[in-house]
Amino acid sequence: MKYEFTKDYLTGIDEIDAEHQKLFDLTNECYELVMESAAEDKYDQIVALLGELRDYAATHFANEEAYMEKINYDKRFSERYQHLRFIQKVDSLDLDAIDENQQEELLKILDFLARWLFGHIKGMDCRIPKAQA
Repeated sequence: MKYEFTKDYLTGIDEIDAEHQKLFDLTNECYELVMESAAEDKYDQIVALLGELRDYAATHFANEEAYMEKINYDKRFSERYQHLRFIQKVDSLDLDAIDENQQEELLKILDFLARWLFGHIKGMDCRIPKAQA
């Protein structure tokens, strides 16, 4: 089942919401790889997706952190810590293990991404207040 970006994930901050949508799209690309034949070699696609995910997440986190700094959000440091943990997790993925057992490792990656989207966006990002005009 693909992951759907619904109103439950809206922060009310247009730029952040658009970036969250893109993170959902990247997660769905991972889902599509899982759904492809397990016999097919997907290593290059997985590595490319992980690179795109890492780069996009780093850009998104920088934008989100700049916004939180601008509004002096009191939970910005715990948010930053979670962002750093996400990047560290992606950076620490074992490419040899991925190459050896692509389907199993893809399922682990998908599980991590889904938990992140649901837990972090709904649990933390949706609490970020909109800047006052």
